[in-house]
Amino acid sequence: MSRDPASSELIQTLSDLVALPSVNPMGRPVSGPEFLEYRVTDYLENFFRRLGVPYQRQTIEPKRDNIVARLDGHTPPAAGGRVLMYEAHQDTVPVTGMTIDPWTPTIRDGRMYGRGACDIKGGLAAMLTAFARLARERPAGMPTVLMASTVNEENGFTGVKALCRMWDQPGSVVSRRPDAAVISEPTELSVVVAHKGVVRWRIHTRGRAAHASQPSRGENAIYRLAPVLAALERYARDVVPQLSEHPLCGRPTLNVGTVQGGLSVNTVPDEAMIEIDRRVLPGEDPQSAYQHVVDYLARSVAEPGRIEHDRPFMQTTGLADNDNGPLADSLLTTVRGVAGRGEKIGVPYGTNAAATSAAGIPSVVFGPGSITEAHTADEWLALDQLELASEVYYRFAAEGGGAG
Repeated sequence: MSRDPASSELIQTLSDLVALPSVNPMGRPVSGPEFLEYRVTDYLENFFRRLGVPYQRQTIEPKRDNIVARLDGHTPPAAGGRVLMYEAHQDTVPVTGMTIDPWTPTIRDGRMYGRGACDIKGGLAAMLTAFARLARERPAGMPTVLMASTVNEENGFTGVKALCRMWDQPGSVVSRRPDAAVISEPTELSVVVAHKGVVRWRIHTRGRAAHASQPSRGENAIYRLAPVLAALERYARDVVPQLSEHPLCGRPTLNVGTVQGGLSVNTVPDEAMIEIDRRVLPGEDPQSAYQHVVDYLARSVAEPGRIEHDRPFMQTTGLADNDNGPLADSLLTTVRGVAGRGEKIGVPYGTNAAATSAAGIPSVVFGPGSITEAHTADEWLALDQLELASEVYYRFAAEGGGAG
């Protein structure tokens, strides 16, 4: 696709966003200037102010604000006009181990490199550019369009959950619940209609500390963890895959992602801990999935009383495909008209669409880039997909936003 003024605007917007660090601390103490999303929020506020559209910030935590702007359509929502919400999160994962400068957007071989270029500042830039174009051109029949950007997607989905309460608050820029939501994530220009959810929690084993020269005086918490790990490996291999299956998302999974224990090599450790990631299918209850593991370990480990399960620190349902079919079909028609291809798919990762769907908004996921390039050491986004995605966002809204 040739470069035109809109394309230049799009690439500049993505460059601006990549250059603004917005690292999610992932539940750990903030330890450097690159953390939290406030720089991106300030940029978005200035963007919306220049467009002259109403907007609102919604504080979730200090230096962590959602922001939502509104572009009024031909028919006001109060008179029955349609409301379409575009949403892309502001945060990125940390940059440890990256092999490129994460905050220096670099274009090479038709790609832009930098942290967040793929997940999901590319999608955010594509939405913002489409939103600005809609504001300038005001196509006839356009619905009211909300451009929302949330915080803390990478570790908890608290931003989008708060966003879904905005239309219940007096004086909100969001006058009522949207009729449809398109969530930006790297989907390679296909339309995601279903995805998995997740429940995560920590398991602890306790022991008694002692000097390593006299280990018999202590009780090694790491040894107590060993049979728990063996049982979880059997559960992940033999039990979870047999629980259920979804035609688009496959089977549920379980993974032990971290192991921690001990203070030093010459001390008998008095505590050990692991973190569990259990992916749930659309329609599967995260709390029930958690309890199933708890009950399994109670039956499978010789001394279950020595195991302590924390309450889940994250749980979210999946995105079900039982109410978003018409929206997906309409968006897919636009995608194929622009890109010449596109399918309805399911994916194994989670997105903000689970929360918007749970709030009663038919929701799908669509955006540029591949999930295989998200969170990587040299994260990049193909610029041709960036341009196609922005055109899709523009046309979909300009043509009614899925109104059938």
